[in-house]
Amino acid sequence: MQPEFSLGELAVRFGLTLRGEPELTVSSVATLAHAASGSLSFLANSRYRRQLASTRATVVLLSADDEPHCPVAALIDPNPYLAYARIAALMHPEPPKVPGIDPSAVIARGAQIASSASIGALTVIEEGAQIGERVFIGPGCTVQKGARIGSDSVLLCRVDLYPGVSLGERCILHAGAVIGADGFGFALNGGSWVKVPQVGSVLIGDDVEIGANTTIDRGAIDDTVVENGVKLDNQIQVGHNVVIGAHTAIAGCTGISGSTIIGQRCMIGGMVGIAGHLSIADDVVVTGCSLVSASIKKPGSYSSGMPSVESRLWRRMVAHLRRLADRRDDVGVR
Repeated sequence: MQPEFSLGELAVRFGLTLRGEPELTVSSVATLAHAASGSLSFLANSRYRRQLASTRATVVLLSADDEPHCPVAALIDPNPYLAYARIAALMHPEPPKVPGIDPSAVIARGAQIASSASIGALTVIEEGAQIGERVFIGPGCTVQKGARIGSDSVLLCRVDLYPGVSLGERCILHAGAVIGADGFGFALNGGSWVKVPQVGSVLIGDDVEIGANTTIDRGAIDDTVVENGVKLDNQIQVGHNVVIGAHTAIAGCTGISGSTIIGQRCMIGGMVGIAGHLSIADDVVVTGCSLVSASIKKPGSYSSGMPSVESRLWRRMVAHLRRLADRRDDVGVR
């Protein structure tokens, strides 16, 4: 049975302002449009403000500006989405991890595994690997030779840590993540390619979350580094020798070429392409589908590319650009 929490208890525990009856209780979370009695909802994006008037939630988390328009009880906070995240975690806790090693797991004699760790079915842990306290490793994972996993980290399933990779504490790696594969390093020899040995590793800090099927390549010589608190979405490619600064968040399908340095507290949208051997300052926002081809030296928001338009208009725009290129001599452009 889902536990219930009173609005008064939530207000006191999370430092929220309550408008409504403290005795009212909630046991679930829901969107404004689909909430019912007993549900807690939130409003953090102005696009959904029109749904507020008709919501059937018992209480809505929102800002002081939106509170006068709320027809039900309100929990008020300057950052309602953050408050929602904390309350949702309380109402929907992770199931407890049971220590132990599944009989089908393959564990090398020289692997070091804390007694409080949980090792799932068909997982392989190779020689010299170190598994910390309360680590959870789900089914089908591979922890290769000498890899290290810090306390309270979670590998959900089919995660592959290559040799020597170091993973910090309280990290979460989702299904299919591959950490430490060879970087894309080849030297041209006439018309063929010679592989350049990738002898670095990957160092991942504490409180990092890595999405499903995201790949982080090992360094060519120095290490690839992901600092504390970084959040990576699904299907991101991080090239060799990249450094991602603390508390940066990167959305899905972004590609980061080798030897790029990304600062702290950056926010990078989905499908961004970042060329190699450049740097991005702290506190930079790069909007989705942008191409970063040169270093960004100052904090701020950066965009490139063109938003979609109706196809006929797009063809006319391209035609104008071509005509402009043909007339570059007339306008003095070289």
